[in-house]
Amino acid sequence: NNTDVKCYYAITYTLILIPGLIGNVLALWIFYGYMKETKRAVIFMMNLAIADLAQVLSLPLRIFYYLSGIWHFGKGLCIFCFYLKYVNMYASIYFLVCISIRRFMFLMYPFKFSEYKRIYDVYISIAGWIVVCIGCLPFPLLRFNHNETSIASNSCFADLPINTIDLSNAIVMVTVGELIGFVTPLLIILYCSWKTILSLKEKNSISHDFGEKQKTLKMILTCAVVFLICFAPYHISFPLDFLVKSNWIKNQRARNVISIFHAVALCLASLNSCVDPVIYYFTTDEFRRRLSRQDLQDSIQLHNKNYAKKHSRT
Repeated sequence: NNTDVKCYYAITYTLILIPGLIGNVLALWIFYGYMKETKRAVIFMMNLAIADLAQVLSLPLRIFYYLSGIWHFGKGLCIFCFYLKYVNMYASIYFLVCISIRRFMFLMYPFKFSEYKRIYDVYISIAGWIVVCIGCLPFPLLRFNHNETSIASNSCFADLPINTIDLSNAIVMVTVGELIGFVTPLLIILYCSWKTILSLKEKNSISHDFGEKQKTLKMILTCAVVFLICFAPYHISFPLDFLVKSNWIKNQRARNVISIFHAVALCLASLNSCVDPVIYYFTTDEFRRRLSRQDLQDSIQLHNKNYAKKHSRT
């Protein structure tokens, strides 16, 4: 039932909204104020938090649409919010991979990266945003229908009609998207996990190195778990849903099952917005320490002193 699916979307996005907003704002504040001296993938974590926050800020419009059933804010904003969903998802995938690679490289080749400059991570992040933004353009373009009916003009998100495309082109697009957007990142994260596990088995590691390897493995494995829980279901359902929306699958029972599975997968993909701050807390010592009560009080007092000093000068 389409009404039940919309209700499911509204409830899930409402549950994600507040934790996602608080978690990512807090993460950005802590990363910016207290982790300027570390080289352990902090730039990538900040970009991951920005990607998550961008999607969280669009959730109120999604919730309002699924509760009311009518889009009131114009076609342009609808397409932009629809596009933002995919930009967030693939930016999150990109930065989870970057975090895994950065922690892995610093662990395995500490001397080689001892003089590594943080500006390189900034360049990698900018390049990633550009590639993701360009790579996600087919999603809104396939839904941008110039000959839409009055009913479709009041629809948005999952209800947007999809432009007709021949099966061979559809297969090529979906295959390329799956390989670049999901399979390759997954293989990279699994490789980093496997190599880190092998390094833990080395008998010549000193206790400090062993502890560092355990922390790195915990970070990479957490990235892998989030990756599999949040993004694997979507990338399984995506090609099937594409065939349904393109009317290549005709069987009504199969269409219903795929539509329900795709709805669940979309919500799991959005769940990463409030799961990612949990990664920061459980895998990053600095984040956990700065979030402790005493450090939080000290940081607020420091901010207040700096604010007062700045305004006393003016």
